[in-house]
Amino acid sequence: MDTASSSSPAEFDYLFKLLMIGDSGVGKSTLLLSFTSNTFEDLSPTIGVDFKVKHVTMGGKKLKLAIWDTVYDVTRRETFTNLSDIWAKEIDLYSTNQDCIKMLVGNKVDKEDERVVSKKEGIDFAREYGCLFLECSAKTRVNVEQCFEELVLKILETPSLLAVGSAGVKRNIFKQKPPPPDGAATGGCCSS
Repeated sequence: MDTASSSSPAEFDYLFKLLMIGDSGVGKSTLLLSFTSNTFEDLSPTIGVDFKVKHVTMGGKKLKLAIWDTVYDVTRRETFTNLSDIWAKEIDLYSTNQDCIKMLVGNKVDKEDERVVSKKEGIDFAREYGCLFLECSAKTRVNVEQCFEELVLKILETPSLLAVGSAGVKRNIFKQKPPPPDGAATGGCCSS
């Protein structure tokens, strides 16, 4: 995945909306910061909603990723349990596209000695819920780029998520939101 620095940030082929969900304190904001700015900070829990934008080039396409920050922490069992009890139901309830791509991300693998959720448990959960799966560390940046790269490549392979038309068609990932104004062709998906 290359940063699209050679072109104007306003020029892109697709806009993908990625939603990061999970319990407070699992490292969603830190993972997002690690990906978008290649830095690590121990951040305070996000209050409300935050999002960041990153321009990348993949598969010969210029992409604008709008990543919303509302993952699980391998060192906290309850954050994994809440995936099925709370977050999977939220995705099913509010997603507007049944082809929405989901990725399960286990964060904080740099704390291996504190691990309470095994990689096998993560893999099994991902299979059951039809998710891509990766473990990463926002702190050491292990698999950070790969998380977003695998997700974006899967979106690019899913025609129903690539709304292309002469006027450009926008899609939302939430049912309760009104459609945005016309603009560039977009796809949408969820990331968990």
